[in-house]
Amino acid sequence: MQQAEIQRANTIISVVNYSKTYLGTPYKYGGMDPSGMDCSGLLQLSFLRYGVELPRTTRLMSKFGNKVKLKQVDVGDLVFFRTNKKSRGINHVGLVVNRTPKTIDFIHSSSSQGVMISSINNPYWRKNYVKSRRVIY
Repeated sequence: MQQAEIQRANTIISVVNYSKTYLGTPYKYGGMDPSGMDCSGLLQLSFLRYGVELPRTTRLMSKFGNKVKLKQVDVGDLVFFRTNKKSRGINHVGLVVNRTPKTIDFIHSSSSQGVMISSINNPYWRKNYVKSRRVIY
């Protein structure tokens, strides 16, 4: 393995593990700290700790990095959703924390349950999935 690949893998593992320290944190629109956070706040905070600057909003994050097809998504990639029926835009983001041949698990801050891990196999997430982006190369 090349040094750059090792560094990339270590950064991804660090970001994923750090994001998991916020599991159970309540949802708070615009929040970015242990008292409460929204989905983009969780990711911005987790990546920033390891030197990766992401835009603050989900919409801007959805234009950052490189496009990745869902079947090529890996740990560390961002997955984007459209969960608001009144809006046509992307309004939710998660970070892939686990990838197996059968599922893709992602951490996100849900407005109903706070920071949690969900599966793309859940019909709700599968139906509302829009796209994926890779932000650590």
